[in-house]
Amino acid sequence: MTQQHITILGSTGSIGCSTLQVIALHPEKYRVFALTAFSNSELLLEQCKEFKPSYAVLVDIAENQDLTQRFKEQGTQLLFGIDALEEVVVHEAVDTVMAAIVGIAGLKPTLAAASCGKRILLANKESLVVSGQLLIDAVKLSRAVLLPVDSEHNAIFQSLPVNHQLGLADSGVEKIILTASGGPFLHRQVNELVDITPEQACKHPNWSMGKKISVDSATMMNKALELIEACWLFNASPSQIEVLIHPQSIIHSMVAYKDGSVIAQLGCPDMRTPIAHALAYPDRIQSGVPTLDLAKVGSLQFESVNLERFPAIRLAYEVVKTGGTASTILNAANEVAVDSFLNKRIRFNQITDVIEAVLNQITIDAVDSLEVVLAADQQARSLTHNIIEKSEV
Repeated sequence: MTQQHITILGSTGSIGCSTLQVIALHPEKYRVFALTAFSNSELLLEQCKEFKPSYAVLVDIAENQDLTQRFKEQGTQLLFGIDALEEVVVHEAVDTVMAAIVGIAGLKPTLAAASCGKRILLANKESLVVSGQLLIDAVKLSRAVLLPVDSEHNAIFQSLPVNHQLGLADSGVEKIILTASGGPFLHRQVNELVDITPEQACKHPNWSMGKKISVDSATMMNKALELIEACWLFNASPSQIEVLIHPQSIIHSMVAYKDGSVIAQLGCPDMRTPIAHALAYPDRIQSGVPTLDLAKVGSLQFESVNLERFPAIRLAYEVVKTGGTASTILNAANEVAVDSFLNKRIRFNQITDVIEAVLNQITIDAVDSLEVVLAADQQARSLTHNIIEKSEV
């Protein structure tokens, strides 16, 4: 049996660690070619001791001979800097790339993987949110394979017909139903959100995630970004996507068909399930996740999204309709605003206000190159910082 040779971008994050857990269950199927991290050299070294990749990359650490020697002793060549990410993605030995770097930092290596025809397991939603047209065009041109790892998009992918890219309506699809937990403050009144602390916002009721994604879940910006991503992944218009709150996170998303059928993907809230699905597709492998016990779950609840309570969803629909660099600006402003909240420079309920203020002040351009995307990203970040500093919220 031929092994898949895998590069994991962001191996020390939650998705990267879960990916390695699944790979460890199937050493005959998968070999780790490269692991990358931002700056967590100790965890990266421990991962290299176990999985023996050919290469490791530390993005935010200057060349260090002591670290180089320590990795070499484990049989791994250590590279430094952001450019090395592309090097371990495009290498001819690599079959599959797990794109799990959070934020726009994952954009260039993911585009590089698409351009050289790799099998991409996409957990970096910003690659599509920020530059969806560029990534989809690169995938089509090189005949790369793009498989969604986000639990919701993976669920949609599993529930759609195989010919969905020809057009959802022509495939008998009525709409995509994107489920959302609602985060930790689902039933709090708007006036109760003023004094929310970063610690409270990062305590998700169902999922174990990083700080930035946890805050995004609390504002539902995470779902807003997923809505934008779903439009690109499934060739869907915003009118074909409904966001539905489902607090238990048991149904990860659904697809409604013209004949009245609704097909859903259910499972325990554990990222190893969609990771295993994407790794093995079109086959199935063990993920290490227990089978869902529906009798124990008992019942499932659903409710509509209040767009006044969660304005991030409204912004997402508006951004998709606007097109161009609007989603790039939304994402950049959100990254800066969330970081400012985590550092207690703005209040929780100001995050989406800041983002909307930025969207209202920047001209939207057509996305025809990576340079346009990066320029819009930088402009949005700069303006967001200025608005926060001047408290123009």
